[in-house]
Amino acid sequence: MNDEMLPEGFRSGFAALAGRPNVGKSTLLNALVGEAVAICTHRPQTTRSRVRGIVNRPTSQIVFVDTPGIHDCDRAINRFMLDEARSVIGEVDLAVLLVEATGRGRQPDSEEEDRLALDIIGRAACPALLAVNKIDLLKNKAELLPILQAYDRTGLFDELLPVSAKEQEGLDDLLVAIESRLPKGPRLFPPDIYTDQSERQMVAELIRQQVFLLAAAEVPYSVAVEVEAFEEECDLVRILALLYVERKSQKGILIGKGGRMLKSIGSESRKSIERLLGCRIYLQLQVKVAARWSHSSAGLDRVGYRKR
Repeated sequence: MNDEMLPEGFRSGFAALAGRPNVGKSTLLNALVGEAVAICTHRPQTTRSRVRGIVNRPTSQIVFVDTPGIHDCDRAINRFMLDEARSVIGEVDLAVLLVEATGRGRQPDSEEEDRLALDIIGRAACPALLAVNKIDLLKNKAELLPILQAYDRTGLFDELLPVSAKEQEGLDDLLVAIESRLPKGPRLFPPDIYTDQSERQMVAELIRQQVFLLAAAEVPYSVAVEVEAFEEECDLVRILALLYVERKSQKGILIGKGGRMLKSIGSESRKSIERLLGCRIYLQLQVKVAARWSHSSAGLDRVGYRKR
């Protein structure tokens, strides 16, 4: 369908997915798009920069922007992540704040991170929806009512919707609520793409995902990944990726005894990248030390984190 043939009243726009770390924003984005657009792990603060996923519907095109978990910290990488979230919410047509149906965040003022998120939503010029995620974990759905009532009393949200990103419950209602609030207009992206990320960006993220899944302790939070080379040869793609750490001791942990940890990261990353690109991959990983890269703007720039 060409844009000239779009139905009357077609809508398109940007919708931010926001919330504190580990509420399921990336899982929700992947569920909505139907593709693995954003990396997901069991660890908080996996997402470090904005990630766009595109949902094409007969009557709309919704460009979702996954944001880093909203939290406050003095380290430069954490300030970068918070600035990313604030910047995205300030630019979109609609913001969707995610909170959890269980555990932390059940009440608007229960956690500092949730209060910060509400403050950012309150300062945004765009309308906002609330999505109460992980309802599949509730034994009694009646527990939802006080959560919805508490957030409704803030007066910040046009609509409050219970969802489960994992079980894909309530997603159609969420899409309808978002679509109805987007401006009328043509598609912003071609209808056959589901993300505007480059292959290099997605490859770097897939490698970083394996670091989060396989490396122990706090090492993953000190790792940045940058694709140095990406060469296509017939049905083979040769990739060289640099893994930056902040200390020599972290380099040793990431490489592992006899190189076993790095081999495991490379092996699992290669499988994910081959599924993404649909061809054979030759993947080479190198670990380098960029001292305290996460503590300064210059350090962030050195390892590839640049403001958009």
